[in-house]
Amino acid sequence: MKKHFLFIIFIGIITTFSACDSSTPKPYGYFRIELPQPEYKTFDSIYPPCVMQISSSSKVVNRKSKDKQNDWIDIAYPQFNGRIHCSYSAINNNFRQLSEDSRNLVYKPHHLRADAIVEYPFENPETKVYGILYEITGNAASPYQFIVTDSTKHFLRGALYFEASPNADSIYPVAQFVKTDLQHLIETLTWK
Repeated sequence: MKKHFLFIIFIGIITTFSACDSSTPKPYGYFRIELPQPEYKTFDSIYPPCVMQISSSSKVVNRKSKDKQNDWIDIAYPQFNGRIHCSYSAINNNFRQLSEDSRNLVYKPHHLRADAIVEYPFENPETKVYGILYEITGNAASPYQFIVTDSTKHFLRGALYFEASPNADSIYPVAQFVKTDLQHLIETLTWK
């Protein structure tokens, strides 16, 4: 009788544990993000002295530089928790220095984390707008950065940042959406 009782308990324990779900973990998933259709509005600015088209789903936020001498702008995407930090510098025989500083801001902090850094040059001699859009792939802090200049008076630099841990898979759809906006911004920019 005692052997039958232990056998029934043993079968009961095995049945209980075999009825549980498998121990295979569920794959990670991300929230579905509804992206709006690209629409643009004209941003006419005194500082930086330019006219450009920005996304209708974004808003411009003014901010002070650390040295309090320049007003910088952010093009904010509140629904995506992201911002394009834009800084403007007037060129005063310092074009080479501004270019080198911008290049260092792209390559130095990202060369360890980025899988690749791809440069997309832009040139419009009619409006004297020349630029480079940098695509930084991988788990880098900033997936896109750009510079736009006329090489004699104006130098505008921008960097896209999301207020989230850098995870290329989770921000990819939004980063691609903003990339389209950045390309449009560069293509439509004119200097005052």
